[in-house]
Amino acid sequence: MSGAVIWFTGLSGAGKTTIVKALEPVLIEAGHKVQILDGDAVRETLSKGLGFSREDRDTNIRRIGFVANLLAKHGVVTLVSAISPYRDTRREVLDQADKSLEVFVDAPFETVSSRDVKGLYKKALAGEIQHFTGVSDPYEAPTHPELHLRTDLESLEQSVDRVLEKLASLGIRVPVSA
Repeated sequence: MSGAVIWFTGLSGAGKTTIVKALEPVLIEAGHKVQILDGDAVRETLSKGLGFSREDRDTNIRRIGFVANLLAKHGVVTLVSAISPYRDTRREVLDQADKSLEVFVDAPFETVSSRDVKGLYKKALAGEIQHFTGVSDPYEAPTHPELHLRTDLESLEQSVDRVLEKLASLGIRVPVSA
């Protein structure tokens, strides 16, 4: 079975984790070994102690990329859900994978901030949180992602179907209905 790194990037609240969690059981049902690497979970374990400087963010993404690529080499479809704000660092880790897909999960600022149940955008806009991506720190959107999902314009099911179609074009077995 072929492994791959499927990297979901976008602002907080864009829908990365929601899509990844919906994809996981579909890929398992299709017979794949699947692993989710969520940026928040990795930051609390593998990258504990890192801050939010550019260097620390890049180190975090490189660590996620290393683990994702290792898993993919062992036949695991690895679903990465991480803001990963810097274009060149994302490209660096994806270029190391034998098979990869960059998925830009996109929605306007008004939409992502309205989805924020933790109130992080509100705090960042009020200056209570420093180095918040999309507010006081930059987010470099992919210039040529293999897939661009607009979660404000399409349903979760439509986004999942579009990812499955793209995976099929990479030679990754997906359910017949995709």
